[in-house]
Amino acid sequence: MEIVYYGHSCFQIKNKKINIVMDPYDHPDLKLKLPDLKADVVTVSHAHRDHNAVHKIQDNPRVLDWPGEYEVNEVSFTGISSFHDNENGATRGENVIFIIKTNGTTVCHLGDLGCKLTEAQIDQLGQIDVLLIPMGGKVSLDAKLAKEVVEQIEPRVVIPMHYKLPDTISELAPVDDFLKVMNLASQNLDSLNLEKISVPEDKTEIVVLKPQIS
Repeated sequence: MEIVYYGHSCFQIKNKKINIVMDPYDHPDLKLKLPDLKADVVTVSHAHRDHNAVHKIQDNPRVLDWPGEYEVNEVSFTGISSFHDNENGATRGENVIFIIKTNGTTVCHLGDLGCKLTEAQIDQLGQIDVLLIPMGGKVSLDAKLAKEVVEQIEPRVVIPMHYKLPDTISELAPVDDFLKVMNLASQNLDSLNLEKISVPEDKTEIVVLKPQIS
């Protein structure tokens, strides 16, 4: 199974059984063009245009945008309720964290999480292999708070998202802010093959994925 990054908070996770797109965007302020993508399933963390552009995805995918447990093509999905801010949703509303389990690997997309996790949420997450985490600040976790959340979850691989990309107009912080705060081993890849993860369970490594956009 392969993870591909398309900028902002949008990822594609795919194998022979299923094609998943997470948090597709369609917002002029991003100055990013989402490629033509097809999917069996689209997950949406919250109803903002830079995260819920389901209309951009082809093949009439099933949309998961609410907490709960789902199964599609022998892949399990769990949506966990959380908040887009640190005020119990009073400023920016709710956010859904999605967990995807397939072939013995667990991937967690935190959406636009804006606060640390509760003990109950940590218990719901369980053991996470690959964590997709926002770190650009302003409307969600900044680098310092993202580090604290990583320490709560203790994943094997951390992939940062929701940060300023070159040649884009954005008030988000660049990914380097997160790398400096984390001070962990990191590598840059075009995509991540989940079957080839070699990080020990008691270690954490950062992978920065190159956005596959024109």
